[in-house]
Amino acid sequence: MSDLRKIIIDETEVEVDGAMTLIQACEQAGVEIPRFCYHERLSIAGNCRMCLVEVVGGPPKPAASCAMQVRDLRPGPEGQPPVVKTNSPMVKKAREGVMEFMLINHPLDCPICDQGGECDLQDQAVAYGLSGTRFNEPKRAVDDLELGPLVSTAMTRCISCTRCVRFTSEVAGITQMGQTGRGEDAEITSYLNQTLDSNLQGNIIDLCPVGALTSKPYAFTARPWELTKTETIDVMDALGSNIRVDTKGREVKRILPRNHDGVNEEWISDKTRFVWDGLRRQRLDTPYVRENGKLRPATWGEALTKVADAMKGKKVAGLIGDLAPTEAAFALKQMIQGLGGNVECRTNGAVLPAGNRSAYVGTASIEDIDTAKVIYLIGSNPRNEAPVLNARIRKAWLQGAEVIVLGPKGMDLTYETTYGGRGRAPLNELAENAQAQDNAIVIVGQGAICEGDGIAVLGKTMALTEKLGGKMMVLHTAASRVGAMDVGAVTEGGLDTALEGAEVIYNLGADEVEISDGPFVVYQGSHGDRGAHRADVILPAAAYTEENGLFVNTEGRPQLAMRAGYAPGEAKENWAILRALSAEVGEGLAYDSLAQLRQALIAEVPHLAKIDQVVENTWQPLPAAALKKGAFVETIADFYLTNPIARASVLMAELSAAAKARGAEQIAAE
Repeated sequence: MSDLRKIIIDETEVEVDGAMTLIQACEQAGVEIPRFCYHERLSIAGNCRMCLVEVVGGPPKPAASCAMQVRDLRPGPEGQPPVVKTNSPMVKKAREGVMEFMLINHPLDCPICDQGGECDLQDQAVAYGLSGTRFNEPKRAVDDLELGPLVSTAMTRCISCTRCVRFTSEVAGITQMGQTGRGEDAEITSYLNQTLDSNLQGNIIDLCPVGALTSKPYAFTARPWELTKTETIDVMDALGSNIRVDTKGREVKRILPRNHDGVNEEWISDKTRFVWDGLRRQRLDTPYVRENGKLRPATWGEALTKVADAMKGKKVAGLIGDLAPTEAAFALKQMIQGLGGNVECRTNGAVLPAGNRSAYVGTASIEDIDTAKVIYLIGSNPRNEAPVLNARIRKAWLQGAEVIVLGPKGMDLTYETTYGGRGRAPLNELAENAQAQDNAIVIVGQGAICEGDGIAVLGKTMALTEKLGGKMMVLHTAASRVGAMDVGAVTEGGLDTALEGAEVIYNLGADEVEISDGPFVVYQGSHGDRGAHRADVILPAAAYTEENGLFVNTEGRPQLAMRAGYAPGEAKENWAILRALSAEVGEGLAYDSLAQLRQALIAEVPHLAKIDQVVENTWQPLPAAALKKGAFVETIADFYLTNPIARASVLMAELSAAAKARGAEQIAAE
């Protein structure tokens, strides 16, 4: 029940919820309040005092607007609405005083600071500060922290806003950062000088309002005004986080999150943020043809002719990799099926029913997790499969939700869980005996459905969902999977059936599949990974930042990825390669531009036109068949090395090695 109150802010009357803080009420009234420590998604600290406002009729001193609720204000003598002033002489003087204190110990190193040009302290010092200082004593200095290979620290710049401490303990779920000392000796530090053990730690770089925490890999490479900024979609997992790719010339310099309340709020995982150094290493930039057992560079005409000759009259199979845009999957399916071949996108062996969207996507949206009272995780480790989604589950847990896990024991998910068992037998039991529960969500991961009996597991999961009266979500690990399932790029019987007897295999960026000796293999992709090593012809393609594409995330939301740069050398866009090849093999695709391709795609799959909308799926329960025996498995062995771009990244290799070392048994020094 809302508790609406009238309040006058700078002579404008607004009606707001009584539970709101004054800083939120001012935002609703269109008044900007400066702040350093306050952040919408973190708890209130109230320690920077930059957001001071004057409450008329209150105590004769300014009040911190982030820590005072509207319902705490007293009405006027005749019952008039309370009055708040944000630009009175008292407020102006208070802000100038706070800014002077902030800058007492802050070093004057803006010219060499990576935050220069996008720094809250710079902006607010200009807008609200004095033109000089009265402080003549020496500034204090603080030792820098060693937080690992991602976050660079210059702790002398720190203003003790504690955003990093609150983020790591509340959102990321690690307890390695805190503040020690009092007064002038207060400093942010890490417990026993530990490096941060989280795959969300890069977010503290965005949160830091000064240059105390900056990006180590990006250090001193560019200034914000030199960068071209492109709003696009991430493909490192199936969440479809909204990101901004910053490029300088042809090179990606950094990747930042964009706010999207329905998907990733404003967080991204470390793999998403720092994988950009893999975009320029081990790239395929010219076609290759294998002759006498060795690959040699070739022209496009030569490579396409060789592929066309190999395909004509042969049994062809197409594989769709984890990073392929939906348009490329659609074009490959049309070409291969036109040649009488099979196409398969479920390259990890997952058994998902084609045509039944409620079974391979589910009915829950990511936002539903926020209000869930009980969450079942079946064969899923969201901390590795989708770290930002895991942070959302943690948020629900902090608000009182119970999390029940069916899968491998001992997974550290950053929140307390109730262990329900190792797999199929407990799921069977739950599906039979579950009682209806308020706001229940069942999340089924790839570890539950990749061992041959996926349809039966999904059937039991759907039966459990019905008994609970809740919603179901399938958590995918591949960004391309839902889009490829939507366009029907599947073969009855799965991967083995698709490849059975194939004389030519067209591999569209599937690097996680072992292809046996025998078939002629064409590899179309961006990196010289496992797929390229096995190939007889290599067709170089664009990576996800180098072409426009459609990706459908794990909840079934179609989103557009935009081109931030151009592919290196002679590499071409994925759909364009397939269009050119289709003409060579005599199975011409009927479109000459991406717009025409999208029209054909939407004509066949109309819901893909609903950009950034979660498409509602009709509930079609699968038959609850008998499950085979055994436990659910973990699908991701190494979070940092899940795709060719990540495996080409030096930084991801370093992070992977550090994670392995942390996981190894500690041996005491004798």
